[in-house]
Amino acid sequence: MKQRPDLSFWSLWNLSFGFFGVQIAYALQSANISRIFATLGADPHSLSYFWILPPLMGIIVQPIVGTLSDKTWCRFGRRIPYLFVGAATAVLVMCLLPNAGSFGMAVSTAMTFGLVSLMFLDTSINMAMQPFKMLVGDTVNEKQKSLAYAIQSFLCNAGSIAGFIFPFLFTWLGISNVAQKGVVPDSVIWSFYIGAAILILCVIYTTLKVKEMPPEVYAEYHGVKNTEKGDSANWFTLLRNAPSTFWKVGLVQFFCWAGFLYMWNYSTGAIAETVWNTTDPASKEFQEAGNWVGILFAVQAVGSVLWAMVLPRFNNAKMAYWMSLVLGGIGFALIPFIHNQYMQFIPFILIGCGWAAMLAMPFTFVTNALEGYGHMGAYLGLFNGTICLPQIVAALLGGVMLSLVGSHQSNMMFIAGASLVIGAICVFGIGKNDR
Repeated sequence: MKQRPDLSFWSLWNLSFGFFGVQIAYALQSANISRIFATLGADPHSLSYFWILPPLMGIIVQPIVGTLSDKTWCRFGRRIPYLFVGAATAVLVMCLLPNAGSFGMAVSTAMTFGLVSLMFLDTSINMAMQPFKMLVGDTVNEKQKSLAYAIQSFLCNAGSIAGFIFPFLFTWLGISNVAQKGVVPDSVIWSFYIGAAILILCVIYTTLKVKEMPPEVYAEYHGVKNTEKGDSANWFTLLRNAPSTFWKVGLVQFFCWAGFLYMWNYSTGAIAETVWNTTDPASKEFQEAGNWVGILFAVQAVGSVLWAMVLPRFNNAKMAYWMSLVLGGIGFALIPFIHNQYMQFIPFILIGCGWAAMLAMPFTFVTNALEGYGHMGAYLGLFNGTICLPQIVAALLGGVMLSLVGSHQSNMMFIAGASLVIGAICVFGIGKNDR
């Protein structure tokens, strides 16, 4: 097997730069979906059901994109065609989703329109997101892989910060943050418009700068027979033959992503209740809380960037992973006890520590374990199920869990924190030399 050559810093940067724009779109979705549907009239106990669609689309789309791209080669590349089509579709849907309440439709029709738009948005984001992980796995040697994923993590968090603060920023610039009942404020609508423009520009940059290796060259560097171009990868066979690391990291992922689903789902209601003392989505205070959640998510992203610089200093990767998740769990548990909007920065910085580890470490463990297996794209698409499936389960159980904790959305942060701590315990099941 030939050794892949070292790449320059800017080559590694170009591989992931488009991820900055994709993450803006994902951040806008994560921070505003509950706010949008609550504004349209959704009941808090059914709010989690709207979050089933994003991971459901991910668990369907990403294995398909991975498998098809393993066998694709054209003048534009192997992974990049899927990246570009996904981004272009996301741009269109981002201009439609926040207007769900602006077309004079009945509440039920507006929510149906919003759900369909959300389905297409997450399908397209997943289609655009997955190729970036595959490009690193295809192109970067094992020595540089941690750096490549660290750059991707940095761009991911930078994009998140931009997407999270857009509504707050546009409100500060004078765009209205209130609207008539059932209509999404202009500050949110314009955030999606600007995010869509940045997304397509970033993706165009990556498509122009990155040249992928053909499957024949890929096979030489990865020590696999050049059969991916014609083979039909059987997902069940791939899963049966997957290295044990795939499953052990997947167990950690299950608990962590369930916890973060509850953060995205209930943070607006939790902060509105804890800091602004309101649960009324039609109130000015609730919309202010919605803007502030974007700021808190941005603080989380900053904390993640800072902690990502600390993680490589740990000699023991498992210890770094474990400690990061415990800090994140503590952060979640602190949220209901803090009633000052600025003091909420503390728990969200701690949550950022957990998020940094979740972004960087799982794919480093898994892609290293997959060397020589072939079907890298299909495997990474299937591994995405460890991100999507827990979110689906958590979303299905969200209404029940909310009732169990007294119907206070702030109490759902305790559930999120406990999930991260359980994930941290599962880290110790990952063996040093697992394959």
